[in-house]
Amino acid sequence: MAVSRLVLSLSLAVIVAAAGVATAQEKVGKVSFPTSCSAAVQQELERAVAMLHSFWFSASTSAFNAAAQGDPACAIAHWGIAMNALGNPFAWPPAPKGLADGWAAVEKAKAAGAKTQRERDYIGAIEAFYKDAATVDHRTRALAYLQAMERLSQRYSDDREAAIFYALALNATALPTDKTYANQLKAAAILEKVFAEQPQHPGVAHYLIHSYDYPPIAEKGLTAARRYAGIAPAAPHALHMPSHIFTRRGYWQDSIESNRVSAAAAMDHFNQLHALDYLAYAHLQLGQDAAAKRVLDQVNEIPKVNVEHFVTGFALATIPSRYALERGRWAEAASLTLFAKEFPWGRFPQSEAQLVFARALGAARGGDVAAARRDIDRLGALRDALAAAKQGYWVEQVEIQRQAAAAWVARAEGKKEEALALLRSAAEREDATEKHPVTPGPIAPARELLAEMLLESNQPVEALKEFEATMRVEPNRFRTVAGAARAAEVAGDKAKARHYYTQLLTLGEKADAERAELRQARAFLGK
Repeated sequence: MAVSRLVLSLSLAVIVAAAGVATAQEKVGKVSFPTSCSAAVQQELERAVAMLHSFWFSASTSAFNAAAQGDPACAIAHWGIAMNALGNPFAWPPAPKGLADGWAAVEKAKAAGAKTQRERDYIGAIEAFYKDAATVDHRTRALAYLQAMERLSQRYSDDREAAIFYALALNATALPTDKTYANQLKAAAILEKVFAEQPQHPGVAHYLIHSYDYPPIAEKGLTAARRYAGIAPAAPHALHMPSHIFTRRGYWQDSIESNRVSAAAAMDHFNQLHALDYLAYAHLQLGQDAAAKRVLDQVNEIPKVNVEHFVTGFALATIPSRYALERGRWAEAASLTLFAKEFPWGRFPQSEAQLVFARALGAARGGDVAAARRDIDRLGALRDALAAAKQGYWVEQVEIQRQAAAAWVARAEGKKEEALALLRSAAEREDATEKHPVTPGPIAPARELLAEMLLESNQPVEALKEFEATMRVEPNRFRTVAGAARAAEVAGDKAKARHYYTQLLTLGEKADAERAELRQARAFLGK
């Protein structure tokens, strides 16, 4: 493990150094996308598609615009602009501006008059997503796009780009409640075949990581994760994406290296803050509280945030929340305030909810029931706002948070059975869905919270079971491992206590803070 992390760290450093002297095509990967556009713009088109595959939307749009200017009859260039306007499909639905810009690009593509049926089919497929956006709900249009891409990939079976974009659509429309991962595994089967043929394709590596970004199958994504940054070193998102798999596996040092480089390379707040969220989370799992604080300070030093999507606000809310909760600083969590700097929190209830939940949890666990209840009421209002906006996934996630916070209020009021029942319900609901790609993990896993409450309730055997269940989803989490060690010790299971305390000291081998849990581990192992 240590060797692989060292290799990754060195390889990332080499990649970033090499990016400055590589050719444009080498920086973003290699894509073959033949079109009827003039030969003079073909290379720029393929470069634009490569950047699109790494979600480098601004650079890709600029390249597609350059192709359209170089060849006004190049309809597929406007298709590319429409694809970029979708934004990150794993953070759908697109913002209203994206829908408007995308539809305008579709109309330009149709007006330009594509010269081949294949190109007209590409344009028709993305038109299915944008058409009637004001009256037809997002999922219906997303599924229409998926079906159009499936037909396109079948009609042009030799067109690898059609297959790749179809695989992306499969992933983007997968239901978070489907624990068979049917869409994701279908997409992965398509992508693995193309990866064998085109090992330098950025989209294939990228979408394979997304396909496998789930605890039971994350191991399958390691090959793509270890190769993607080297395929497209100029794309900030390509430097970050490997950390999705590293996080699922609990490879924190690998995640740190990926996100440190990605955040430094990012040219917008969307990518920078997303990487910083993963970076802070990874530092905290290694007991590197001072390093996590430096990340938080970096966020606070941003003079003004570009408002693009809820992802930006999500990181602004989660980074300070994680810094307080992962260290068990309840008073600090209870005093959290929303990052201002002109950020429109009202537009993104799911982002605000992250900090409100952390604050409610901190207040409840610190004994301030009145403050906790105010934040629980706020979570209910945010949940209702999300329901009105038909954001079903986030409605469920915020309700899970509301229940978890309410459980700790019940505990503070002495209602122990009610508290445990609420947390069990929250844990079961969280188990029934998947975490969103925008986050490295929940602010506080519900089942971990249940385990902590059981331990506080002098039920160490049951607590240990819940800590171990949490580990199967969130491996190598500092608080989970520490909790399991303590539960095993109290339960009298010396073998498991020794195992988990040893694991905890390994996690904290390069800690920059003297956490109480590490002192406890050393004390136990020294007996």
